[in-house]
Amino acid sequence: MREIVLDTETTGMDPAEGHKIIEIGCVELFNHLPTGRTYHQYINPEREVDAGAIAVHGIKNEFLEDKPVFAEIVGEFMDFIGDGKMVIHNAEFDIKFINAEIKPFGYQPFKLTEVVDTLLVARKKFPGSPANLDALCRRFNVDLSARELHGALLDAQLLADVYLELLGGRQHGLGLMSDLKSGQSGNNVQGNVGLHVPKSRPFREPRDHHATAEELESHAKMVTGLKDPLW
Repeated sequence: MREIVLDTETTGMDPAEGHKIIEIGCVELFNHLPTGRTYHQYINPEREVDAGAIAVHGIKNEFLEDKPVFAEIVGEFMDFIGDGKMVIHNAEFDIKFINAEIKPFGYQPFKLTEVVDTLLVARKKFPGSPANLDALCRRFNVDLSARELHGALLDAQLLADVYLELLGGRQHGLGLMSDLKSGQSGNNVQGNVGLHVPKSRPFREPRDHHATAEELESHAKMVTGLKDPLW
């Protein structure tokens, strides 16, 4: 099962008012384990970033001037998402921005019902408790030391750790936050350079664990000898 943990930063609160995405960060999970593949991109919104938004993520207009516009990256972004199920915290916010951005290019909008919203999961699991990302990181002892400001890839990595905890806990040694570093020098896809980005990890193709024809035949023979089998 392939999942994409995703976060965005924007120029403001509502795409209906002309606000745009300025940063996308994605972390790939396969069977709930990080593969090491990420997608990270800054985007020139071709408009001013609201002062209130800058106070949250620290991304200024000048930094975005030489970054690609969304039309230049929409293909690679959608290719990275592929058939993966998206995992987003407060998914309604990000999905409305993503759908607004991809609509002019003929892509089908993402359905909110097909996205895992970790905000809703946390509220259901811990009713009455704070369910923002910072609070969940503190609950699960996820390292927040690198999060001075919001950042799409950093927040996606934090959320991946939180999501695995919400599912029942991470295995030791699989933390995603151990190799963070700072810097606003890059905007490469899967180049892992940004505000707070991890060192690159090699991508390993999933191994084939399908049963062989001989194993299937042996299993079928074994089943025929069972009394009142359940399958």
